[in-house]
Amino acid sequence: MSYNTIVYDVEDGILTLTLNRPEKLNAFTGEMLTEMIDAFDRADADDDVRAIIVTGAGRGFCAGADLSGGSDTFNSDARENRKDGVQPDGGGKLTLRIYELNKPIIAAINGPAVGVGITMTLAMDIRIAADIAKFGFVFARRGIVPEACSSYFLPRVVGISQALEWCFSGRVFTADEALRGGLLRSLHPKDELLEAARGIARDIADNTSAVSVSLIRHMMWRMLGADHPIEAHKIDSRGVYYTGRSADSKEGVASFLEKRAAQFPGTVSNDMPEFFPWWEERKFS
Repeated sequence: MSYNTIVYDVEDGILTLTLNRPEKLNAFTGEMLTEMIDAFDRADADDDVRAIIVTGAGRGFCAGADLSGGSDTFNSDARENRKDGVQPDGGGKLTLRIYELNKPIIAAINGPAVGVGITMTLAMDIRIAADIAKFGFVFARRGIVPEACSSYFLPRVVGISQALEWCFSGRVFTADEALRGGLLRSLHPKDELLEAARGIARDIADNTSAVSVSLIRHMMWRMLGADHPIEAHKIDSRGVYYTGRSADSKEGVASFLEKRAAQFPGTVSNDMPEFFPWWEERKFS
């Protein structure tokens, strides 16, 4: 599909996905949701994409939901003229799709990230930001609650006390506070942010097995909900058994012994283990 609210650009194995409504500080809309999900489907289907960077056009990352609909912006009954029960929230659809990604994903937060503008990044693997960026889990100040599965993701990223303090107050806070609170990996001058994100992505793309990275991503995210470390032992053991017999493993060892760069032959589309995926798909109900 063609895109109106995002820009999809692949260069040397790295997809840069840019939220592209700069005149609205990249405020989130239903159209943007549809386009982002399509873009992630497209990236997952493309073995040439080894890593994904998400950033924003102009001076903002994402100012949250587009509030141009007025006081019924968050009222799905009024907005869609129906009253047939709870409807899945759009931000949640997006973060669940990010959660299912087979590729590592980096948020390069170039400016204000508020509401869904920050909760959409919680399912991303690494968050870096411009030192002038600002953040806000502003839901309580809008009379609603956090969305985009953030009641799951945020406490796991920053801890329950920090998550509650930010969400209780709904205040906007600085990039320095976000870094101290564990929301961010690092801060950068705005004009150096994308270069820093590409450096992280480049290290992954150039030096690792795509199959290994995809398995690692799913193993770590999904073990956050495990009730005992034996569950990690089970999936670790299956993963090591499968990858240890693979062409990627042979190449990884050979390249180390021969003191050369590895050229891993495996692809996510063709070489994931027979037990993948090992989880049952969950449905909204």
